[in-house]
Amino acid sequence: MYRIGIIGCGQIAKVRHAPEYARNPFCQLTAFYDGDAARSQAMANQYGGASFDTMEALLKSGVDAVSVCVPNRLHAECTVAALKAGCHVLCEKPMAVDLDSCRQMVAAADAAGKILMIGHNQRYTRTHQKAKELVASGEIGRVLGFRTVFGHSGPESWCGAANPWFYDRSQAHLGAMADLGVHKLDLIRYLTGQEIVQVTAGVATVDKTYADHTPVEVDDNAVFLLRLAGGAIGTVQASWTFYGGEDNSTVLYGSAGSLHLYEDPANSLVVRRRDGEALRWNLDEIATNDGQNAGDRAPAGVVDAFVQAIETGEPSVSSGRETLRSMEAVFAAERAAREGRTLDLGAG
Repeated sequence: MYRIGIIGCGQIAKVRHAPEYARNPFCQLTAFYDGDAARSQAMANQYGGASFDTMEALLKSGVDAVSVCVPNRLHAECTVAALKAGCHVLCEKPMAVDLDSCRQMVAAADAAGKILMIGHNQRYTRTHQKAKELVASGEIGRVLGFRTVFGHSGPESWCGAANPWFYDRSQAHLGAMADLGVHKLDLIRYLTGQEIVQVTAGVATVDKTYADHTPVEVDDNAVFLLRLAGGAIGTVQASWTFYGGEDNSTVLYGSAGSLHLYEDPANSLVVRRRDGEALRWNLDEIATNDGQNAGDRAPAGVVDAFVQAIETGEPSVSSGRETLRSMEAVFAAERAAREGRTLDLGAG
């Protein structure tokens, strides 16, 4: 039985991490810490265990593993401290707010001999896993292009705060680009098995404002143009201003057909062959912000994968080292948008 601590008891801990640990038969939630003591105490009251006044006290309490669910700027600090204390770590995305910090996290995991996993939950949906198999088998031929979208009405729609920390540059560093875009950059790498070698990007704050009507400090929309190592080009769109409904769809275009994910409400995966034949699967429904508040939400798969990695000692498909390449692309996109040019990442 693994003793689990949660560092940061905000919404993602409440709706994903804590309930999924509670459902896992190999875990016991024993320790909680949050800068707001009332939040950690509320979680301790709900799941048992203790609320701690400091992260350091939590790490000394005998926990085997922790989830890091704090604002982005604290990811690296908390993760490195937990690894040095001998804990396995599941850290929320984005991994960190700069590439050096990401590398420090991986180095700390290597030095400690512990599992470091990043919460890229899109790698764990049944539809995306099946799609990866189909692409690898050559079902749509050589991948030539793609488009992928992740948009919803903004973090305030599910975290319950009018001005959440996501809008504070000092806390989040980036907006929709890092909150949603990082998922899709990572997903394209996962589905195709190819690295991103070139990126162009544009970001804007087009609608989100504070109460005084001044724009929030981070981007609420981002668009990327990517080139993959195999030559395919495609787009990633991330938005906090999809007020008419959430879109979390992906299409891959290949030399023998196309593959459509979470685009058809009746079928989570559709292959349209070049000869006109269509193959359809209804494997699951992708989690939405509304769904994350539902009491009967299905597990995202991240916590179970984390526990399995601890048990087997084998890195997960969203290990810290694997995530480094996705973060390289994110920070390259940030720079490309800032400088108004295309950047090469190389195929390393």
